[in-house]
Amino acid sequence: MMAPSSLTLRCLLPCFTTTAVALAGCATYAPSERFIGMSREQVIAELGAPKPSPPSLDTARRLDFPRGPRGKHTYAVEFDEAGKVSSFRQLLTEKNFGFIVSGMDVNAVIDHIGQGTDTFVLGRGRGYVWNYRYENSLCRWFQIEFTADDKVRSAGYGIPPECRPRVSLGR
Repeated sequence: MMAPSSLTLRCLLPCFTTTAVALAGCATYAPSERFIGMSREQVIAELGAPKPSPPSLDTARRLDFPRGPRGKHTYAVEFDEAGKVSSFRQLLTEKNFGFIVSGMDVNAVIDHIGQGTDTFVLGRGRGYVWNYRYENSLCRWFQIEFTADDKVRSAGYGIPPECRPRVSLGR
């Protein structure tokens, strides 16, 4: 077997470095059992800055950490009275989406599934829509339409723009 040349080593070193950095980032993608008992500062050091929380969310008790490509995971990390992690959970699940019903207040939605990752305002002051990408075998997202007074008007599944068939204009 031949020893690798210095040129080969110089070409492979960036690949090894990139792989090591990527693997290190994966270690803190999501909370795990080792987070139980950690302080708020330790959690933020491991997971990075949490999503800015709305005033309705008690940030002394919970921080939300959106993750993944286009936000397909959001982890809620919950703290006890002493400020230590007591539990964590993935918010973006079909089970949690099932709790969202017409008339529900925006604060209750945030409690169940966090804030939407893609949002837009409806015309003529009719309200707004929050979209949630999440891990599923189909190309779909969960959508919530809110009234102007922050109540759920409707909720259901839709097809995100990247999954819609492209229309040819025949040019």
